[in-house]
Amino acid sequence: MSVIIITGTGTGVGKTVVTAALAALAAADGSAVAVVKPAQTGVLPGELGDVDLVRRLAGIEDVHELARYADPLAPVSAARRAGLPTLDLATVAGTVRDLRAEGRLVLVEGAGGLLVRYDDDGSTLADLACQLRAPVLVVTTAGLGTLNATALTLEAMAHRGLALAGIVVGSWPAEPDLAARSNLADLELLAARPLAGAVPEGSGQLDTQRFRQVARASLEPALGGTFHAGRFRARHAP
Repeated sequence: MSVIIITGTGTGVGKTVVTAALAALAAADGSAVAVVKPAQTGVLPGELGDVDLVRRLAGIEDVHELARYADPLAPVSAARRAGLPTLDLATVAGTVRDLRAEGRLVLVEGAGGLLVRYDDDGSTLADLACQLRAPVLVVTTAGLGTLNATALTLEAMAHRGLALAGIVVGSWPAEPDLAARSNLADLELLAARPLAGAVPEGSGQLDTQRFRQVARASLEPALGGTFHAGRFRARHAP
């Protein structure tokens, strides 16, 4: 996979930390990797954004924030309130293709969920994935409500013919409750494949070296790690 789109089942699910984990493992294994954030919202000029967190955690410098809007809203709404142009996803796709053409693995982190709008025509991250013919990694939550949100995301992907790169729990709790432990098997049923990873909560606070170790243990071999879904599920069986 030369391009991976990273989306979430909502906001605050751990997309940025999962993106950083993918980048950290690729870089540690000797691959050239770039991270693209098409639109950063909810961050003022001069403040640190998602790509800055990726830079710190993964220890890479090839990060690209293509647009920034101060209000914590969907990109199209934030752009409208700021009186700024909305993001042109065709231009974003061109940037990603240019990075890919130079031999990089390109990780594209969306804003919010798969169908959050970027412009007044209703363009979404799903449309960008279609343009790039890129697989989508879905980051979800562990607990109550995740099954419906994940199922809706997967259904939207299937409707558009998008390939699933895997499902990762973006913040696995230190003390998972019954819902979280039960959801592991159900998430795999929804995806019709083993879970692709589970990143421990608080991983975004680690230093680069420790984060790389945690990332390795938290993502499946196809994503550069050593995570084994069956063993993880058995360890947390309700």
